[in-house]
Amino acid sequence: MMAWLKARLGAEVLGLGLFLVLVVLVFSFASDRFLTAANFGSVAVQLPELGLLTLAMLLPILSGGLNLAVTYTANISALTLAWVLQANGGPEAGFGAFVLGSLLALAVGGAAGFVMGAVVAYSRAHPILVSLAMMIFLRGLGEYLTRGGDISGFPDFVAAIGHGSILGVPAPLIVFLACVLLWQILLGRSRLGFFTYMVGSNIEATRYSGVNTKRALTLIYTLSGLMCAVAGIVMMARFNSVRVGHGEAYLLITVLACFLGGVDPFGGFGRVTSVLLALVILQLLSSGLNLLGANQHLSTAVWGLFLIAVMVLRFGWKRWIEMRRNGT
Repeated sequence: MMAWLKARLGAEVLGLGLFLVLVVLVFSFASDRFLTAANFGSVAVQLPELGLLTLAMLLPILSGGLNLAVTYTANISALTLAWVLQANGGPEAGFGAFVLGSLLALAVGGAAGFVMGAVVAYSRAHPILVSLAMMIFLRGLGEYLTRGGDISGFPDFVAAIGHGSILGVPAPLIVFLACVLLWQILLGRSRLGFFTYMVGSNIEATRYSGVNTKRALTLIYTLSGLMCAVAGIVMMARFNSVRVGHGEAYLLITVLACFLGGVDPFGGFGRVTSVLLALVILQLLSSGLNLLGANQHLSTAVWGLFLIAVMVLRFGWKRWIEMRRNGT
């Protein structure tokens, strides 16, 4: 049975699925409030913010890079939307202003990603350095334009988008699941998705095979920036305010979610479904610890321990297998 499931689902998905079951069993015994509609409703509301930023991080990692500017790209995009609403009456702004602001927010996020991708592709600078520079730039620009404060006072329908539901499903969760489906199609059925894996596996071999790697990298980071903008819009709607520092703690957790989901930190391998399972596990862990009275700092520490454990198991196991094969 296990062999059949492994063949059908893959080792990563099967392992994460079993771990998810273990987490649910442990916390269901530890707290009688864990297996409740209220708890799972809370998880469904909190998951989209981290999930969208993780999707934004996923593409650069698969290509062998990294995008350290995901949270600040999301925030500057949300600030763009907020400024448009403020310029059109603030609480009295209409839905047309929201649509216009959202389009401009997507344009700003895409532009930030485009610049990063172009610099990485054409200068061959390391993605960590490029995205770090973009992160510093966007943070400084946002702090200058907002004077370190936040922007609030939006129409009532904005809060409804962040806290509303459709057929009982939270609206932000619907947005997130739609983006998961989009990423699944992109990576599994498009030329760019195939090129993303090729670039992450061996960029020089990909270049010699005739693929325009510069164009591919630029598109990868542009799409990452667009997903950051979607995350920023959702975060603004849920918090009903926006500032430069929103979601700062999510940055490293997005990397954790990718690695826990089996994405190769050097690029070339990873699945959207595995990352989705990893996100659910992390959110359930956080929720379970909160129900047991632990604060958010302990949850963050536990997430860090999981990242260490995952790295030890994945790379230590590979090293052990290689040593056995070599007889050392």
